[in-house]
Amino acid sequence: MVRNYTDEPVAEPVLARIAEAGLRSPSAGFSQGMALVVVTDPVTRMGIAELAGETEYVAHGFDPWISRAPAHVVICVSETAYHRRYQEPDKLDEEGQEIEWPIPYWWVDAGAAMMAVLLAAVDEGLAAGFLGVHSIPGLRSLLDIPSEYTPIGIVTIGRGLEDRKSGSLQRGWRPMSDVIHWQRWRQGTG
Repeated sequence: MVRNYTDEPVAEPVLARIAEAGLRSPSAGFSQGMALVVVTDPVTRMGIAELAGETEYVAHGFDPWISRAPAHVVICVSETAYHRRYQEPDKLDEEGQEIEWPIPYWWVDAGAAMMAVLLAAVDEGLAAGFLGVHSIPGLRSLLDIPSEYTPIGIVTIGRGLEDRKSGSLQRGWRPMSDVIHWQRWRQGTG
């Protein structure tokens, strides 16, 4: 995750490839409930930064990475698209009803789309970072996102600069033996 960028713009064909990669991520039942908003306009990027509280972030000694990033990709998902798809004949359960969703896969797919965008940016030789949406109504209004879609976050993209790392990183990584289990969940460590 990069949180500081040069002001060098990113070419539109590069951004198109990055966005298209995000839409080629997993989609439960091929529901295709993802939509992306690519933002390069400086005034709109500043509006997104304001909605995300960048001023407070900068006051804590961090770089103004949201407004400075030359491109934003806003990841949006439509839960409704998943319900529509799973009400089609080939997806109905034995009783002819939409499945009971054990996991809300629209959120899973949105995370996969976000990761695909991040990785595609790196594949293009760029840097990228992710921030959550701090004001869904505000972002929806700023970008004219239809009510059917929920923005889940923003990927910032550009040429990376050195940045101040988050204090959270001082916690260190959990031991892999605590979080990777082979064959079945192992209790404790060692």
